[in-house]
Amino acid sequence: MLIENTAPPPAQARLVGRVPVRNIWLLFLYASNLARFHGQFSAEVEESPDFPSLIARLLCYAVDKRLRRNLSRDYQQEEAVLARVRGRIDLLKTFAGDLLSKGMIACRFEEFTFDTPRNRLVRAALDALSARVDDRLLGHECARLAGDLGRLGVAGIRPSRAAMSADRMGRHDADDLLMVGLAKLVFDLVLPTEDEGQYAMTGVGKEEKLVRHLFEKAIGNFYRTELMLSGWRVQQGRSLAWQIEYMTGGAQGLFPGMVSDIILEHDSPARRIVIDTKFTSVLARSQHKEAVLKSGYIYQLYTYLRSQERADDPLSLSTAGMFLHPTVDGDLDESVRIQGHEIRFATVDLSQPTTAVLARLRSLVPSHSDTARDVD
Repeated sequence: MLIENTAPPPAQARLVGRVPVRNIWLLFLYASNLARFHGQFSAEVEESPDFPSLIARLLCYAVDKRLRRNLSRDYQQEEAVLARVRGRIDLLKTFAGDLLSKGMIACRFEEFTFDTPRNRLVRAALDALSARVDDRLLGHECARLAGDLGRLGVAGIRPSRAAMSADRMGRHDADDLLMVGLAKLVFDLVLPTEDEGQYAMTGVGKEEKLVRHLFEKAIGNFYRTELMLSGWRVQQGRSLAWQIEYMTGGAQGLFPGMVSDIILEHDSPARRIVIDTKFTSVLARSQHKEAVLKSGYIYQLYTYLRSQERADDPLSLSTAGMFLHPTVDGDLDESVRIQGHEIRFATVDLSQPTTAVLARLRSLVPSHSDTARDVD
């Protein structure tokens, strides 16, 4: 049943849309695989008037900390004409330019530099925030730290996604995790790329996109973090294959694929749960009912479950499905069993305290010792 939440949110709670900033921060940590930082920066979270200001505060803190201790460096390939040998000699350039007669030689060598992709991303994020946050002092601090990075030789050009993908984080780079994660968020969510299209995104659109992106990714990472030690296997974004017996030539390019959000599996007891996250209301209004489950969602999850049934995979015959939706004004947890498959519709109230949000997510998936839920 749907229970209205009549308790008002705390007066000091800062909101992004209708979601407290502290819970946006929680979603970000799990979405970015930074759950280790949960519980830190509580004062900064509660004092920030909006999420961009929170990211700016924490990015300044992380960058200042790295500058005080030791900003990460890496080797970079360089080419130069020098008066002495350094690294490897470029014979082609040396002889083609008749450099030896001038007492010079073309060399290729590695330079130890602060100008790495991750540091360029951080400087670009600070530059972007300095002009976008409402707090003038905070904007000045972002500009100051960006200048400090520039004086160390860090370029102000944002690196490409390919360059960032090649810049792997190792175990010795743990101190950079929070700094780089915050910098990525600046461009991915806090400052949506309005310049790439002809339509600017409204404030409401930005907030909805922010929470949707964080929610969908955070749920999968949360369950992977929480359940792996209990024997659960967690898969995200797994493609599901249709059991097609016949297909015409033209149908192959037209037939849609299926991709599940999250699949949980456990061996003892044998369980499989397909979770689909939706950032919309689970309920709709019909001609005769004030509230009704959206039929399209039921069809979708029913198709996911029944299309995967195989005689050689007994677990596929009893796989459970769950739709998980965020809400800020109530709670829903209802189930139905259809042809051997339990389908559950549940919500998590993002207006609640962080501890309540985490407890709710944990309660939705049984521990390894639990048996399957009975459905009346």
